[in-house]
Amino acid sequence: MGASYHQFCPVAKAMELLDERWTLLVIRELVSGSERFNELRRGLPRMSPTLLSRRLHQLVRAGVVERHVDGADVRYVPTQAGRELRPVLEALGAWGVRWIGELGDADLDPKLLLWDMHRHVDHGAVPAGRTVVRFRFRDVPAELRDWWLVIATGEADVCDVDPGHEVSVTVTASLRALVQVWLGDLDWPAALRSGAVEVAGPEALRRALPRWFTLSEFAAVPRPVARA
Repeated sequence: MGASYHQFCPVAKAMELLDERWTLLVIRELVSGSERFNELRRGLPRMSPTLLSRRLHQLVRAGVVERHVDGADVRYVPTQAGRELRPVLEALGAWGVRWIGELGDADLDPKLLLWDMHRHVDHGAVPAGRTVVRFRFRDVPAELRDWWLVIATGEADVCDVDPGHEVSVTVTASLRALVQVWLGDLDWPAALRSGAVEVAGPEALRRALPRWFTLSEFAAVPRPVARA
C-alpha cells in the first residue's frame, strides 16, 4: 500500500493501493489475460522487472491477485477484487480517449501495439492453417521496424525477429497511423486510401485483413463534439 491519505472516503482508501506508479497498468494486463511474469513484461515493456515484482507482491498482499505455483510455472490471477477493477479501467480508458489530447511520439510503441493486437485476433476470420502478418513501420528506428504476427490453431505469437515462415501479407505503415486505426481515430478504408497504411499480398488476403482483428475496446468510445 502507498502512503495513507488519512481520509475515510472510499476513493481515498482505494487510491492508497491503486495510485502508485504502474499499479493500474499491471492490473490492466492481468484482467486482459496475461498471467505469467514474462507476459506481463511484454505488455509493460518500459517497466523494470524489479518494480513489476514489487507491484505484484503488493497486489497479492492486498488480495487483488492470487499467486499460483505449479512446479516452475508461476501464474498471477486476479481475484474477485481484481476482476471488479475491469470496469474502472474501462471507464478510465474511455475518459482518456475523450478528454486527453493527441498522443505524443513518445507514447507510441510498436511492441505494445503488436502485443495488444495479438490479443484481439478473431481466429474465426483468419484462414485455416498458419497465417503470418509482417508489419513494417516506416518511422521508427531500424531495430524496431519489423515485426511478425504468427497466427495458427487458435493462438497468436508476436515476433521481433523473422520466424522463418512464409509471409501471408505485409502491412507497411507509420506507427502513428496504425495506432490511430487501432484506437478508432482512423478507419481502415481511409488509412488505405491515403497511403498511411499499405497492405501487400494476395488480393483476397489484403481485403480480409481488417476483419482478422477486433479493434481496441476503446475504438467505439464516442469522441466529444468539437467546439466551433
